[in-house]
Amino acid sequence: MHLCWIQASLAIFGLMSATAAVAADAGKSGDAVRDRGRYVVTIAGCNDCHTPNYGLGGGKVDEKQWLTGDSLGWRGPWGTTYAVNLRLYMQNISEKDWVAKARTLETRPPMPWFNVQRMSDGDLRAIHRYIRSLGPAGEPAPAFVPPSQEPRPPYVTFPAPPPK
Repeated sequence: MHLCWIQASLAIFGLMSATAAVAADAGKSGDAVRDRGRYVVTIAGCNDCHTPNYGLGGGKVDEKQWLTGDSLGWRGPWGTTYAVNLRLYMQNISEKDWVAKARTLETRPPMPWFNVQRMSDGDLRAIHRYIRSLGPAGEPAPAFVPPSQEPRPPYVTFPAPPPK
């Protein structure tokens, strides 16, 4: 009799644990705004530059590494820029301030800031929520290198733009 009670208790405990796990997973993926942010980050190409080895790996980089910036430099007539660690950046800016910043964003190449300006407020809020949900990770990106200085490798060199 005692053994049956233990088995029943273990079965109930197991069922409760499984239910809790399902509820926890639903909480992670049940946020429609967060899920929209993940989708927008993916289709807008944010990972292409802001996630190390994303392009080289065919997009198969563990989500834990997404948007942590990159030490690959982008060198051109403007100098050398690096993809910002968005996981650290978004932890220090409110949703309201991010949307306002995105509306006036202008950065050095190759960041397509003009595309960020064209995003809807809803998409910008969703991006903010998604990135913040990932939590801070990684290190800050290297600092901008002026055109007169040689950056540390690795970097991609862009040709000078054609004359107008």
